[in-house]
Amino acid sequence: MKTKRNPIPGNRNRSVIQFLIPILFIFLPIHSIAQQVEPPVKPNILFAISDDQSFPHASAYGTEWVQTPAFDRVAEEGLLFNRAYVPNPKCAPSRSIILTGRNSWQLEEAANHWPQFPAKFKVFPEVLEELGYFVGATGKKWAPGIALTENGEPRNMLGRAYDEHRAEPPTSTISNNDYAENFRAFLEDRPDGQPFSFWYGSTEPHRAYEYRSGIEIGGKQISDIKEVPDFWPDDDEVRIDMLDYAFEIEHFDRHLGRMLQILEETGELQNTLVVVTSDNGMPFPRAKGQAYEMSAHMPLAIMWPDGIHNPGRVVDDFVSFTDFAPTFIELAGLGWDDSGMHPAAGRSLTDILFSDENGHINPERDHVLLGKERHDMGRPYDWGYPIRGIVKGDYLYVRNFENSRWPAGNPETGYLNTDGSPTKTLILDNRTTPGMHHYWQWSFGKRPVDELYNIAEDPGCIHNLAIDPAYYELMDSLRSEMFERLKEQGDPRMFGRGYLFDAYQYVNQQNVNFYQRYIIDGEYIPTGWVNETDFEDGPLIEHQ
Repeated sequence: MKTKRNPIPGNRNRSVIQFLIPILFIFLPIHSIAQQVEPPVKPNILFAISDDQSFPHASAYGTEWVQTPAFDRVAEEGLLFNRAYVPNPKCAPSRSIILTGRNSWQLEEAANHWPQFPAKFKVFPEVLEELGYFVGATGKKWAPGIALTENGEPRNMLGRAYDEHRAEPPTSTISNNDYAENFRAFLEDRPDGQPFSFWYGSTEPHRAYEYRSGIEIGGKQISDIKEVPDFWPDDDEVRIDMLDYAFEIEHFDRHLGRMLQILEETGELQNTLVVVTSDNGMPFPRAKGQAYEMSAHMPLAIMWPDGIHNPGRVVDDFVSFTDFAPTFIELAGLGWDDSGMHPAAGRSLTDILFSDENGHINPERDHVLLGKERHDMGRPYDWGYPIRGIVKGDYLYVRNFENSRWPAGNPETGYLNTDGSPTKTLILDNRTTPGMHHYWQWSFGKRPVDELYNIAEDPGCIHNLAIDPAYYELMDSLRSEMFERLKEQGDPRMFGRGYLFDAYQYVNQQNVNFYQRYIIDGEYIPTGWVNETDFEDGPLIEHQ
């Protein structure tokens, strides 16, 4: 809070002020200096997370071919974030980051997809339960992987599961989980006056999709999509695929809308912090499971009628998924050091929630870190594809540590780190078609060690500026800052121990040692997330 003061002439008066200022700062609460106020009583928490949805695919961001009135309401009555990023854009590592407040390279096995979650890492719902919160979840929770206690017992990291209520889904591929009705059941079980934390994890818009459902059931038209991302062919098959994806986002949003209505009916909306986002990018080539804009840039809206200052603001600060857990712990009234959780890489979002400002609010929120290790199988020796990256200002810098490997998985094993889809099939079928090979190269080809993109001008990350001498100084600066921050966070890859991530167990035994079993031993291994036609007839020779 700024205080108006009349000028005081004379050196003597200035001396008095110089003497008093340090004393005033000793007794002035820190939150007053930051223009913050004490939050109301412990808020309830509704954390809503879709499965595979990229920024800016919500109508609040101006995307016209997907309609998300519930997300838009959260943004209008709260905050809309323009620069929220998931550090590791794949289901299990993304959710591990959310639950712990730590980057994936700080989580040992949990850096990978299909891991055994280390028992030593406490998660925010467990802390909230200790603080007296009623905790539960519906739909997709932390997954896929195995989570056990130190005694080897199953560990329900998100509390009791509420999945009993079912409803007829609009398509054969959408879950029959009645997410909203399960939320109602959770609230009915809650003891009177007890704060709650609820995880709504839809399985939409994860694949598979019912082909043409966006058009035939959702009433959409191919012409609704005005622009296809540069790295895919501008083809009706791609547009149909995008509309099917949009239809599933809308299913997630409808249940969110019903949950907001339930909160209103029960008188709980005012003091409920509602956070709406997704776990990683859309399940299309060059998006989910990679480290580009479409991979890691996430939609995010937050509302809290009793708590957020000046609702309706648009926030341009960089926000990482590591920031969620510190926010929830602080608002529950506990210091992080008293939570029993490992040190967080993120910071509480209360500086933004309790501000009155639009745009850039905290100058320290000027970057986010990205990275990945092993996602899906399909490379020799079950190797991953290690990446680290940094987004700062208008630029994304990416470092590919093992660029002799195939980034989306080996061609002869079906490019397993890219879900099967009409878009993937179109690109693969035209790999050798004149004038079409570059689409395959962007999504599946090998990459240089360094990549640099101006994401303001090139959100598709097509034009690699790392080869332009005019950008060498900028790239060196971003790389140096990234390495310095990763070292501060104890990233094993910064200290020559990146091999640890490939050595960690992949707990889905059906696909362990996939390359050896499929290519060398000739074993048939079902892969439900890719198509049979995704497998090339043999190894490809392709230079980055």
